[in-house]
Amino acid sequence: MADKHLSSQFDSDLNRVSARFLELGGLAELQLRQAIYALSEFNAEAAAQVQETEKRVNAMELEIDRELTSIIARRQPAAVDLRLLLAISKTTANLERVGDEAAKIARMVTSIIASGSARRLPASELRVAADMAAEQLRKVLDAFARLDTEEAMQIVRGDDHLDEEFNGFVRKLITYMMEDARTISASLDLLFIAKSIERIGDHAKNIAEFIIYIVKGDDVRHTRVGESEALDP
Repeated sequence: MADKHLSSQFDSDLNRVSARFLELGGLAELQLRQAIYALSEFNAEAAAQVQETEKRVNAMELEIDRELTSIIARRQPAAVDLRLLLAISKTTANLERVGDEAAKIARMVTSIIASGSARRLPASELRVAADMAAEQLRKVLDAFARLDTEEAMQIVRGDDHLDEEFNGFVRKLITYMMEDARTISASLDLLFIAKSIERIGDHAKNIAEFIIYIVKGDDVRHTRVGESEALDP
């Protein structure tokens, strides 16, 4: 009976910290959507909101880390439970970095607005990549909630498409700067935004890889996609 009671308490701990992690994911997703809106509309107010949301993301990351440390110290979990807790710790860090990149996008948007060059820049072409990154983040959080390894593999594969969008945009932006030297400074801000979007896709991929780690116990972070797909179900 005592063992059953302890098991019930541990399950409650796991459910609570998992729920907090998904709450953090929703907050990071909101922050990214705010940043995308600020970029698409060159809206200074939306950019400022991103910075405010960043404070909440950072605070929640610290809270989850403290909770994870407490659970591991008190419960001494093993096997899949330990993998889940370790994966939540690492994916929490990835979500915080998503927030960092969203905040960077907001800062670059504010800089572009101040430069007065917003209307002359091809920022609308970045919206496709930004929406792709946001969709990857949404999907990976849903996959994490269901521990869906098939969806996780789809997300790992999808990261290549985002990389292609980034590389294509960089080529266009270089051409644009060569044609109008007056926009070089603001265009560099746009380049930093593009890089942040690409990194957000990388963080979504990282989270997807941790889903596979939780379920299968296989660390696929430095494994090619084909090799990952060949792992035993």
